[in-house]
Amino acid sequence: MENITPKRFGLHGSHLSYLDLGDGPVLLLGHSYLWDNHMWREQLELLSQRYRVIAVDLYGHGESGPLPANHHSLIDIARDMLALLDSLAIDRFSIIGLSVGAMWGAELALLAPGRVQTLVMLDSFIGFEPEATRDKYFGMLDIIKQQQAIPDSLADAIVPLFFATTQSPRRDALIAEFRAELLAIPAARIDSLVRLGRMIFGRRDTCEDAEQLTQPCLIMVGTEDKARTVLESYLMHETIAGSQLVHIPQAGHISCLEQPEEVNKALLAFLAHHLGH
Repeated sequence: MENITPKRFGLHGSHLSYLDLGDGPVLLLGHSYLWDNHMWREQLELLSQRYRVIAVDLYGHGESGPLPANHHSLIDIARDMLALLDSLAIDRFSIIGLSVGAMWGAELALLAPGRVQTLVMLDSFIGFEPEATRDKYFGMLDIIKQQQAIPDSLADAIVPLFFATTQSPRRDALIAEFRAELLAIPAARIDSLVRLGRMIFGRRDTCEDAEQLTQPCLIMVGTEDKARTVLESYLMHETIAGSQLVHIPQAGHISCLEQPEEVNKALLAFLAHHLGH
């Protein structure tokens, strides 16, 4: 999977980069803030054996271009993801999103309810950002904008938010990799990252429309997720009728990398049940 060449979809003077793998029912994958589609490396090969997987890099991340100037909310992101699928003549699809990938994924499910077959939300929350954490994250974004980089001291504060407290060799390797990537973010991406961060942490309360999310929905959360708590996933589960809630033990925010076996097992069972593959 390392040598797959990404494709490009141009729009709004920028472009979205994406991987297009496999055949079968379509899965649209959305990664976390400050990551890219490589976050799904433990899922891509497995899923693409049964499904057609479209794994998109968010604006300002991975190989995608900058966030368009006319984008002000996650609904704008959702519309662009729908435009990408339209360009590929894909009518019906499922969404698998982690963190912000699930936030814009829920908005997309609301925009095109007849086209979204299933919705999977990992380590996310589609309600308002709690005021205390919103103010903390906005303060971090102000530092990043001012310094046009993520400085060492801020990386030390950001990295632990993404991983479990329980130590393991896999966790230690992921922490080292992620920290190095944060420190290497080029200045050209900072404006997009800051604007996106403000859109994410200043998002609307999508839970207000949760009764319209009528497709089969799987909610997964790492039991040690600090950024998006188990309680938040429970609140979404209570709000979205008929949803399924799965806890991933000894996993933090990036559960798909920390505990890929558990995540993959739950994903395959859910998708097989609802998509018939």
